[in-house]
Amino acid sequence: MQKRRRFKQTQPLEMRLSAEAQRLREQAQMLPHGRLRDAVERKAIQVEAAYEVSELLRSPG
Repeated sequence: MQKRRRFKQTQPLEMRLSAEAQRLREQAQMLPHGRLRDAVERKAIQVEAAYEVSELLRSPG
């Protein structure tokens, strides 16, 4: 049986999600209007939504 490869994250999830959303937004701005740009923008929106859900789950109450 193989062991699972595990590693510790150096940054919290919220920081990683925020950085990924910012990176995707910047990438989308460099692309010409079209399907690829729309797909990258949708992915950025999904990552931002994940960030917001994570924040809601971490909030007390």
